[in-house]
Amino acid sequence: MNLDKIAWQPCNPAVGGPAKSTLVHETDAMGGWIGRIADRTYLQRRILNRSKGPAVWALRAQTDKREYSQMMTSVLNDRVTTPFLDVREGMVHDLVLGDNDDVVGVTTFFGATFRAKCVVLTTGTFLQGTIWVGARSMPAGRAGELPATGLSETLNDLGFETGRLKTGTPPRVDSRSVNYSAMEPQPSDELDHWFSFDPSEWKPRKTMPCYLTRTSAKTHQMIQENLHLTPKYGGFMDSTGPRYCPSIEDKIVRFADKLSHQIFIEPEGRTIPELYIQGFSTGLPEDIQIAVLRTIRGLENARMVRPAYSVDYDYIPATQLHSTLMSKKCDGLYLAGQVCGTTGYEEAASQGLIAGINAARKALGMDMISLSRESSFIGTMIDDLCTKPLREPYRVLTSRSEYRLILRADNADSRMTPLGRSIGMIDDNRWKLFKEKSKRVNTEIERLQATRVSGTSEEAAALRSVGASIKQSSTLSDLLRQPGIAYLKLQDVGMGGDLHNSYEKERVETEVKYEGYIKRQFDEIEKTRKSFAKRLWDIDYSSINGLRLEAREKLSNIQPETIGQASRIGGVNPADIAVLNVHLEKMRIQRNNGSTSANVARHGD
Repeated sequence: MNLDKIAWQPCNPAVGGPAKSTLVHETDAMGGWIGRIADRTYLQRRILNRSKGPAVWALRAQTDKREYSQMMTSVLNDRVTTPFLDVREGMVHDLVLGDNDDVVGVTTFFGATFRAKCVVLTTGTFLQGTIWVGARSMPAGRAGELPATGLSETLNDLGFETGRLKTGTPPRVDSRSVNYSAMEPQPSDELDHWFSFDPSEWKPRKTMPCYLTRTSAKTHQMIQENLHLTPKYGGFMDSTGPRYCPSIEDKIVRFADKLSHQIFIEPEGRTIPELYIQGFSTGLPEDIQIAVLRTIRGLENARMVRPAYSVDYDYIPATQLHSTLMSKKCDGLYLAGQVCGTTGYEEAASQGLIAGINAARKALGMDMISLSRESSFIGTMIDDLCTKPLREPYRVLTSRSEYRLILRADNADSRMTPLGRSIGMIDDNRWKLFKEKSKRVNTEIERLQATRVSGTSEEAAALRSVGASIKQSSTLSDLLRQPGIAYLKLQDVGMGGDLHNSYEKERVETEVKYEGYIKRQFDEIEKTRKSFAKRLWDIDYSSINGLRLEAREKLSNIQPETIGQASRIGGVNPADIAVLNVHLEKMRIQRNNGSTSANVARHGD
């Protein structure tokens, strides 16, 4: 809606975090841009959950808000010179529909019409958006920007179900009014880590620290005394907010036994004297916000630059979409991001990539793609959205995937880059880099498995000096599986291989150490793949004897594409899936018998 706000980060200017970083790596591995732009504009970076297993390691980067937007805008402007992209500013007000209610374009608020074979809606928090500060509200998609009007009515007229969700953002504070000496510094990790798999993007920059402080007893007391003035607890707004990113007032109510909560003080940019107060999202009135802020250690003299606010908006439950993110009700219409009920830049970027790819492929008359749960966290997220009703804004979590040990950030390129190459998203240089890296990693794993060390050799003595246990003999891969033995220790004693960077070493170490668990997950996938991949086309669920009433209703409403999707719908139990499998087998036998009868009739003629 505003060309000056392309790729603007209206909430926390940060990318990554648990599970979200895997979405970023997967998006990059398929040719998306969020990882590259984050690598170019980071202020601070950390690997989270490093003390746990590799399935939950997560890179998080604080980015420069203005740089991020400018960099992405520059990428788009470079492509405007080609015949494949035009960039126009305007508010889409309505859809243009064909004779069969298929989308053929859009109209803007001021009456311009743009014809298109496919349309992707990414309305964010703008669809009938309203922002709230205390009991006061105004129509807005975010502070200072108009909401999108008209589209909700069109979608309702087309038969779409719509709902209402909310999110919020904390106040911004003048960095010159903060006492950093009273807070705990949170510097970047010493070792560089990157989102992109393209080494040409790995250019270290000067970093800026974030800071950690905590709420006080006075903070909690003031919030408790003023709960009735917030949109939620005052009853002014009843839409549902994110459980995993709660407001400060929700924290005080839900965790009343906690004496304090963490507050992270994070810079918004190198040239922006504003701090993002993470952990302090609130709907309190403006005067109370500043008073409460000043009860926090280090913020006693804080000057608030922008108040916190809540925003609620319309969304379209994604159970009305195919796994391609195309609507089931309106051919050629795709949805992505918060309009599907998600929250977060990473969720939006990865959905936008899939929706954009599929819209382009459909417009060109090509087959669309869809990602399975076992292929990626992107596939897991889309499957969840398409099969499960939302009770709150959806945030990707490591625990949402039953295959998280094989859906790691470090192997996202091996999972996604071949697909990206096959659909034209990966250029020759990226493909060359990918193949060379894959060869190095596979060669090194084979070397570790084949190289055996005798217990009486000099190599064994060197390995014992770094903590390895060797009796008669061991392969290097067996030694690497021992607790406390990392690939870097093999390297320290001259037993490492030809790997180019820490990412390749971590990948090899993880593949070797967790080989048994990884194999077990692949075996589980193979066991379920055949039965769960069965397609469900044009089935009248109301006519299937044995299906419970609730299952009939849910299956009829959602219209799952496969048995696997059907099995993950709330209200559909294993007995219902067994009935469906029997029905599909009956249909298969009937089709075969029909084909046989037709062949006999033709031969009889």
